[in-house]
Amino acid sequence: MKPFDGSNLAFGELDAKSAAALLAVAGDIALVMDGAGVIRDVALMGNGDSQFDTANQWIGRSWSDTVSGDSRAKIDTLVKEAVSLGVSKRRQVNHIMGDVSDVPVSYTTIKLGRDGGLVAVGRDMRHVSALQQRLVEAQQAMERDYWRLRHVETRYRLLFQLASDGIVVLDAANLKVLDANSAAGQIFGEPTDRLIGRSFPLGMDAQAARALEDLLASARSAGRAGDISLALQGGRSFHASASCFRQEQATLLLVRFSPAELPTAGATTGGSSPSRLIDLLERSPDAFVVTDLDGEILTANRAFLDITELASEEQLRGTTLGTYIGRPGADFPVFTGMLRKNGVVRLMATSARGLHGNQSEVEVSAVWVPEGEEPCIGFTIRDIGRRLASGPQGARDLTRAVEELTSLVGRVSLRDLVRDTVDLVERHFIEAALELTNDNRTSAAEVLGVSRQSLYVKLRRHRLVTPGTDREEDAAS
Repeated sequence: MKPFDGSNLAFGELDAKSAAALLAVAGDIALVMDGAGVIRDVALMGNGDSQFDTANQWIGRSWSDTVSGDSRAKIDTLVKEAVSLGVSKRRQVNHIMGDVSDVPVSYTTIKLGRDGGLVAVGRDMRHVSALQQRLVEAQQAMERDYWRLRHVETRYRLLFQLASDGIVVLDAANLKVLDANSAAGQIFGEPTDRLIGRSFPLGMDAQAARALEDLLASARSAGRAGDISLALQGGRSFHASASCFRQEQATLLLVRFSPAELPTAGATTGGSSPSRLIDLLERSPDAFVVTDLDGEILTANRAFLDITELASEEQLRGTTLGTYIGRPGADFPVFTGMLRKNGVVRLMATSARGLHGNQSEVEVSAVWVPEGEEPCIGFTIRDIGRRLASGPQGARDLTRAVEELTSLVGRVSLRDLVRDTVDLVERHFIEAALELTNDNRTSAAEVLGVSRQSLYVKLRRHRLVTPGTDREEDAAS
């Protein structure tokens, strides 16, 4: 450490007021200690965060006794470096604050030249920790989305290549082939990789090419064009249809070729065929399951198998929906009660469980057919667990806590449940107000519309304040 050259500018020449002002700028808390690391005085700078109110109780204690066990080695290093070198490197430790979670503080320790004492200047790092936590949550959400997209892409590629119809994806701007499946390669008599990048149409006579160009023009203007009959290589006849869609700021065309002897989508009259609807439900990204009126599973699509972590639909048969969705034996009667009253259930939030313990948050919609030869209930289940929560963590904690209280119905009296719920909600709103006002209790009382004395009473009742602290604030104010 290089000292100042001018003796009249040395730190030793600073008066007490100037030294205090310097410390106030340097950090949020300062500890004055002897050479052994025993705290002799505590000074709070900045706004005087209420979480440091108990710091005055550290006077007379060893500095290492005020931190968590994993931080004590860092305290010893801070003291030794200051004694030997005059100033230590900055290190972060976690102070124990009673019922409050540990408070991270970054300290630099300086040796006092005259009597060998030490001064530790610290900065509150809670805002950095909160930001790091948000970044971790955002990264985890991005990783979940990434792997879900990879799985979706894998399923898309598998279905794309196994499709019996020839499928070609074109750039609408220049009609270049961007992608094609193996069936399209067989239709045009070339390997798939040789089709990509070539101009479309391929290997057609002039009449078929004009008909296909008209089909593509109709798809660009209307979004979708119906079937036309084409004669391709070898005199084979196909039905062609086209769809237009946007992807990554580009307009693309999807052209499908079906053999003329096979039925094509859109060739049926009188609306969608049942087989087409069944195929769409099977490929739906949302889970779909059909049960009888008692909740026993009759059939389900692949998305529901993914949620339940089962390999085949046969493993589901004979089990009940409550095994995988909601609370066993509790939520299904709620579904049926709402169906009897309203006919449908829309976006009911609950949870789903897999065979191997994986859990996720889901939204459930349901409709039923109570009459007929085979009465049944259809459930649509959407996994919402990957959504990055925009609300505060406390709101989700409150929801979970209320759900836990709900599970006590039938075991605890209604009066006790209502009292506990009121206390829980009141504590939550008080914590939210303190967080909003940076633990300024006067401002928090104004936000909540109560007097400061009433707020102190509630803080003591909910154990949100260290005993004696509120009396010290009353005296200070």
